[in-house]
Amino acid sequence: MESKSVTALVSAFSRAYHSMQYTEKIFDDHLAKKIVTEDEYQEIASNMSKGIGFFNPSFVGTPEEALQWIVNQQLSPSPLGRAAFAEKSLESAVRFGARQYLIFAAGYDTFAYRQPDWASQLEIFEIDHPVMSVEKQKRVQKLITSQPENLHFVAADFTEHNLERTLLGYPDFNDNKISFCSLLGISYYLPQQAFIETINTISRLVPKGSSIVFDYPDEYTYTDHAGERVKKQTAMVRVANEEMLASYSYTEIEKLLADNHFLIYEHLTPNEITEQYFEKYNQANPEQPMTAFDHVNYCLAVRK
Repeated sequence: MESKSVTALVSAFSRAYHSMQYTEKIFDDHLAKKIVTEDEYQEIASNMSKGIGFFNPSFVGTPEEALQWIVNQQLSPSPLGRAAFAEKSLESAVRFGARQYLIFAAGYDTFAYRQPDWASQLEIFEIDHPVMSVEKQKRVQKLITSQPENLHFVAADFTEHNLERTLLGYPDFNDNKISFCSLLGISYYLPQQAFIETINTISRLVPKGSSIVFDYPDEYTYTDHAGERVKKQTAMVRVANEEMLASYSYTEIEKLLADNHFLIYEHLTPNEITEQYFEKYNQANPEQPMTAFDHVNYCLAVRK
């Protein structure tokens, strides 16, 4: 799996696992299992199950129980919670006039292929690194018979400062249309300056009334204040040859957004995320409860 983003695959795996295993779901990505090959799914499941000694040295149980523990405690909380938050916010934005959905670092996101009726008003842009974009499209060809008419693939490298030029040069993108922009799972892996420049670029690309949604690790994430779950996650990402590079205080996020003409509309801490998005699942599955990931906050902001 060296030629692919391991973290993107693991995220898709965790969404697929949750969708198949539970009736009451935090987020139902019923297409995730199809975008991951059977070999990839089984390989990730096997590797995770065998790694229970790393994640929970005192665990006692079957390999299937070990996998369930790792998925629910370590892998699923972030992909499920942030997707639920983003798509709920997107639906609201469409009601208030959003007509473009920009998915930055789209990875193996499947929204365009399971879009509800209200999304027919949207032009959907999956924006990702050229290599990842090509790889995603190959997978999609096996998933659907025809590409949705409102879907567009845009290849752009966020670190090469070509995002604005690329989007403005794309014929179907309209910088006068109110847009909803999701940057899920991005803030961890971009250097702070690159993330700042991405927000700055988006501010120049979208008009008043547009929204931006993202998750971010707080300033305690990579310190001794972080718990074992966070430390295990950081180590797992490093093993996948990827690196978490940045963290932010609320004050830094608020200033970054204000400097780029965005006002925070909704901001959720881990406890608030658990209460709003995990409660029904936890009530239905008290033996396998989930909590939002430590030190990770969600933010929705609107351009003024």
